[in-house]
Amino acid sequence: MKIVTVVGARPQFIKAAILSQSLRGVDGIKEVLVHTGQHFDYNMSDIFFDELGMEKPAYHLGIGGGLHGQNTGRMIEAIETVLIEEKPDWVLVYGDTDSTLAAALVAAKLLIPLVHVEAGLRSFNRAMPEEINRILTDHCATLLLAPSQQSMDNLAREGFGADQAILVGDVMYDAALHYSLAGRRRSNPVVEAGDYVLCTIHRKENVDHPRRLKDIVAGIAESGRSIILPLHPRTRARFAEFGIAMPSNIQLIDPVGYLDMIALESGAALILTDSGGVQKEAFFHRVPCVTLRDETEWVELVSAGVNRLVGTDPQLITQAISEPFDPSLFDVALYGGGEAVPRIVDILLQRTPPC
Repeated sequence: MKIVTVVGARPQFIKAAILSQSLRGVDGIKEVLVHTGQHFDYNMSDIFFDELGMEKPAYHLGIGGGLHGQNTGRMIEAIETVLIEEKPDWVLVYGDTDSTLAAALVAAKLLIPLVHVEAGLRSFNRAMPEEINRILTDHCATLLLAPSQQSMDNLAREGFGADQAILVGDVMYDAALHYSLAGRRRSNPVVEAGDYVLCTIHRKENVDHPRRLKDIVAGIAESGRSIILPLHPRTRARFAEFGIAMPSNIQLIDPVGYLDMIALESGAALILTDSGGVQKEAFFHRVPCVTLRDETEWVELVSAGVNRLVGTDPQLITQAISEPFDPSLFDVALYGGGEAVPRIVDILLQRTPPC
């Protein structure tokens, strides 16, 4: 069985690292890894391959830095060439990036069965490019592997049955458990556990809009808390473009790899983010999360009370940073028991790809 896995962005490298490691150990399975180049900076891409022990991609398409439509179109053309050459039994994609959608559309057009890991997520905001990507990918997929019961419920409402949608748990939880010890050993010596708020800001609707970005910074500044902010390249550029000065309580650092990010997350008193993946990682490490968005695809975290949505309102941000969370709220299993990877491998071995 040949599987072509298509990745392009930081969260996908982490998921692929843990699943690809298992696939490599199974007789009869050959995985061909394709990196679209959507994330191309070393600290957003190559570092993950280096520190997580991933094999280098068989194909690096070098497509990134453009607009959504431009990137997706170029990826479709390049991925089509790869799939025609490789003739895989399955195409496997993760999440909701432009790379995910491009691979899904090509697989559907070439009639190659598609596996979507992390299927069924919905923010119910179609202004988000990721929402369109995840919906279209699900509707192209042959197998929809869902991380949570909430995602299974979403798929059921859209008409997917048990023959397509399967609850496997969250691959990111498997990765967090697997790499957490190594992450703690690489703890950033600049900070001490519990003394800081970890913040990440990268989402287009925040960093490309001066008012929203300025409001986020204002809310953080007013809180007076010590903030560690690994700065995404796009965010760094926008701070300079919009003339936003950093308050004294924000410490800027370069983007970090996954192992260092685990250390920062697990040592934080609170996590402030607009990232989907970091919201979940906060939960895995039992760290309260405040989300700088108006909605989230991880609605079960909000329902459980471990994640608070505040948008970009400065007053709400300041208030949420200051208010305590009840630690007992984390005593709930939302994403399985860390066994998503073996379940996915078993499913692939049991399923004969349709002709």
